[in-house]
Amino acid sequence: MMEVRAKKALGQHFLTDLSIAQRIADALIVPCKEEPMPALEIGPGMGVLTQYLLERPEVDLRMVEIDTESVNYLLTHFPKVSGRLLEADFLKLKLEKFFSREFAVIGNFPYNISSQIFFKILDYKEQVPQVVCMIQKEVAERIAEKPGTKTYGILSVLLQAWYDIEYLFTVGEGAFNPPPKVKSAVIRLVRNSRTELGCDEALFKTVVKTGFNQRRKTLRNSLKPLIRAKADRCGWTEEQLAEFISDPVFELRPERLSVEEFISLTLKLA
Repeated sequence: MMEVRAKKALGQHFLTDLSIAQRIADALIVPCKEEPMPALEIGPGMGVLTQYLLERPEVDLRMVEIDTESVNYLLTHFPKVSGRLLEADFLKLKLEKFFSREFAVIGNFPYNISSQIFFKILDYKEQVPQVVCMIQKEVAERIAEKPGTKTYGILSVLLQAWYDIEYLFTVGEGAFNPPPKVKSAVIRLVRNSRTELGCDEALFKTVVKTGFNQRRKTLRNSLKPLIRAKADRCGWTEEQLAEFISDPVFELRPERLSVEEFISLTLKLA
């Protein structure tokens, strides 16, 4: 039987545990609608998850796979994927060309690019109401984490601003070939009711990233460039600047702030 070699450069660890694959496929919630829900599987590999998704008539499945060897394997072993499978790099895809309406995202994400995948999903948040994925356990915990902990970070804030996040279950190393050196986890992201942040979205991202890039420092120190830019724009005196940064929020470290508090901070720095 033809096999696909796992390529380190692509971060490939093929899921071999069928019961886990079934649970991931079942975790995709399809609203009761007349027509099937479009869904995109990222990195189907040898189709272990794909086979269960194809069994769901209420899911209109598309797949994107960068690895030619995997593409050939899928086309050979799963005739149903023909016409649904795109050989491409997900990170470079213009998704609006393939989906004219909302679509879910699902997959066993390559661990080396999982953060980049989430940043891309955020760019399409108006079109992506749901994500079900298996990622490194540590990243899953970080994304689902609440404020006030060491693991809470950039992705936690940016994703929680737009999605409700549920940590579903942990997956051991033995469920894969080759086994990764870390545990994995499956999470589900469901778009929340927020339609806008109420502040400049680009500045919000900048404030979050700048704050966490020096997470051990207080926001007064980590956000110095943004505070100085605000002072210059407003033509403040040193006294006015001192009054501005006397706000207690600047005494905090970034992991203390909730999404709402980051929004307030962004408005303050606008």
